Amino acid sequence: MDCIAILDIGKTNKKLFLVDEHYRIVWERGACFEETADEDGDACEDIHLLTRWVRESLDELTHLPGYTVKALNFSTYGASLVYLDADGQVLTPLYNYLKSYPEDLSAGFYSQYGQQSQLCSETASPALGSLNSGLQFYRLKHQQPALYSRVKYALHLPQYISYLVTGKPLADITSIGCHTMLWNFRENNYHSWVHLEGLAEKFPPLFPGNSVLPAQIGKQTCLSGAGLHDSSAALIPYLASFTEPFVLISTGTWCITMNPFNSQPLTPEELAEDCLCYLTYDGRPVKAARLFAGYEHEQEVKRLAEYYQTPVNYYQQVVFDPAIFAQLLAVSPEASRFAARSLSAFETYEIAYHRLMMDIMDAQKHSSERVIAGTAVKRIFVDGGFGRNTVYMHLLAATFPQMEVYAASVAQATAVGAALAIHRHWNNQPLPADLVEMRHYSCGSIYI
Repeated sequence: MDCIAILDIGKTNKKLFLVDEHYRIVWERGACFEETADEDGDACEDIHLLTRWVRESLDELTHLPGYTVKALNFSTYGASLVYLDADGQVLTPLYNYLKSYPEDLSAGFYSQYGQQSQLCSETASPALGSLNSGLQFYRLKHQQPALYSRVKYALHLPQYISYLVTGKPLADITSIGCHTMLWNFRENNYHSWVHLEGLAEKFPPLFPGNSVLPAQIGKQTCLSGAGLHDSSAALIPYLASFTEPFVLISTGTWCITMNPFNSQPLTPEELAEDCLCYLTYDGRPVKAARLFAGYEHEQEVKRLAEYYQTPVNYYQQVVFDPAIFAQLLAVSPEASRFAARSLSAFETYEIAYHRLMMDIMDAQKHSSERVIAGTAVKRIFVDGGFGRNTVYMHLLAATFPQMEVYAASVAQATAVGAALAIHRHWNNQPLPADLVEMRHYSCGSIYI
């Protein structure tokens, strides 16, 4: 069976998939690793353990009977840089993007290179400290100059994984253009500060996300992509399946509303509201708005479980009830953070849970409208955990009555997206028509 192998590396789960020519997952392996610590004692990914797992996993593919691996590609989490010396050796820990950023270093950076609001606008990046990978590199230069002087190449994590099998250090626009503060979206090039600091010369050449180069797995030669940032990869199955304008709300810890059909520059107000831009593998901007709703939901269902003496996952049994919705709308129409509400106001778990989701939906409406307003979008797709939550989905349909709202899913969307990006190089079959599974939700008689 002809296949493509995809390494899909998340913060928690690392997975290896074989995907057939019809984009079905036909084989998979997974692993989770203990974190290690950097020189400051902060938790981080063990880059040496990850490197060994990548090599061992790909070696395993050469011994699998019944599969011919025609190509490889990679999707990983973003905002993470691997620094290599002239011999290709890793120089530093893989610093965690949640690592706190020194205030004095941040203040010095902005005083030298311009107002924070201007830099954020030009690079389509909210000021996020270590989540801006460009500022991670800036920190290395200024706090560890001896180590910095040994850096030959800085690779974002997807491109490091690609480097392990191709031996070619490359840069990719989906990683460079994702809230890194490195890329000037107006000039379509590295920002001037990156050149002035000398960082640009330590990034390898940009390589198209839909192109391939030769790779070696054991004694086997195949083709390899350069790897993709996972958020951009997850959007590819939708872009491949739909031409009419849509937004995708990708739900998990963060609920990220992505609009590939909004090319308006980010305003200072949007940046202040946690909006940013991604770049697709062909360099198109995707305006996005982030909301920490999945995390809030996770915290609040623990509070509900403790108060009502139910299992933590009891919310999974709650179905949308229009009567509860109407009752809550009548007695407590004001918007609020649910964490500020007293649970004694709600007679049952079900009523309290509906109020929680209504409060989350108030925030979701505000967030999503930031990137929907003024565009021709008529469809909203929701993937991830909230796509399986009927309360969330019915409320979303009621919140956007002028839209077609769908719970949508692609099995292993980031892996399939990485495979689709280089489809023409390994697959002679046409794209399947059923890549995305959809369930329509109508607002019916419900209205917010």
